[in-house]
Amino acid sequence: MFDKTATCRVVVARPAGLHARPSLAIAETVRRFRSRVVVRSGKDEADAASVLELLSLGAGQGRVLTLTAKGPDADQVLEALRQLFAHSFGMGDE
Repeated sequence: MFDKTATCRVVVARPAGLHARPSLAIAETVRRFRSRVVVRSGKDEADAASVLELLSLGAGQGRVLTLTAKGPDADQVLEALRQLFAHSFGMGDE
């Protein structure tokens, strides 16, 4: 099977930005899939499976992130990540 590449954009809506708990939720979600996901914030990028790399982006509220997935389930992993961002990582308002 051929690897597919898919890209989407999401906005960090949480007032605290992309802190430890959302970063952990992203990394855990990505690890359930076979595709590799890279998160870009401006000129910086991070492996979405790494909490520390995600934290290094310093993505605050309102920041637009570009997610790029490459692998056999690229569309599925991006949809799972879009849902995380859309539903505030299941954390409600903090």
